[in-house]
Amino acid sequence: MYPPIKPYESGFFQGANSEKHQLYYEVSGNKEGDPVVFLHGGPGGGTDPKDRQFFNPEKYKIVLFDQRGAGKSTPSAELENNTTWDLVKDIEVLRQKLGVTKWHVFGGSWGSTLSLTYAQTHPDRVKSLVLRGIFTLRQSELRFFYQDGASHLFPEQWEGYIAPIPESERHDMMKAYHSRLNSPDENIRLAAAKAWAKWEMATSRLIVSEDAVAQADKDDFANAFARIENHYFVNEGFMRDGQLLEKQEIDKIRHIPTIVVQGRYDVVCPATTAWALKRTWPEITLHIIPDAGHSSREPGIEKKLVEAADIMASKGL
Repeated sequence: MYPPIKPYESGFFQGANSEKHQLYYEVSGNKEGDPVVFLHGGPGGGTDPKDRQFFNPEKYKIVLFDQRGAGKSTPSAELENNTTWDLVKDIEVLRQKLGVTKWHVFGGSWGSTLSLTYAQTHPDRVKSLVLRGIFTLRQSELRFFYQDGASHLFPEQWEGYIAPIPESERHDMMKAYHSRLNSPDENIRLAAAKAWAKWEMATSRLIVSEDAVAQADKDDFANAFARIENHYFVNEGFMRDGQLLEKQEIDKIRHIPTIVVQGRYDVVCPATTAWALKRTWPEITLHIIPDAGHSSREPGIEKKLVEAADIMASKGL
């Protein structure tokens, strides 16, 4: 990772077609550099200052922003007018605001979903893609993590995840959580949000990170993270099942240089999805990291993501 840096510009911009949503953004690195936009995970996860460090600050003009309802964006955890397609429009609003013609797009987990969606919608605006932990929002992927799959690998953490849900409702965990995450009772809402967030934080690394798990106990983070994720997932990402992997959609972006970094033991976004992308789109470069899980903070994933960003900067796209 590159050394920590501070943004030279930051502020808020109004979300596309929405007076309610005010989105935080920041720009760091080289003012005249090659623009790159970082798309965070979740949805609802928000950005972190360390996210700037994937990029060479001498080469890149580094753009980070918090998606609707996430991070510093307001109102926090807001679900109204919060869909995949709203976020795609927001990216375009930010691009135009910053006077960028084309930029590199970098995203992991849900950020990979949004990167693919944005690129397939605006292929003429994307110089390259660097993606991590491929997630395409298919029902099979959601079932594996939230219903039956990852539970076999993390049984003790699974106990905490199912605890807020009565046994009679556990046949559809996402639906059961949806009612609690939207409860008028703040205590019910927060208890559900923390259990939902803790499940993901506890399963995101090859070796469980207590610091990551502790983050799930923070009210604001858990509320935004859990409510927005669940909102997107019960609505199937506001797209057709498997849409991002369809040949006609991949054909729109087949020409875009793309590097994918995938942890072998990623249970949040298992490697089978990255492999499905590779089969549909053989032109991509796929790196499977043999000793990593899901998190971008895993050493092998961090290293390969920095290398991938360096490669894209050196191509002179």
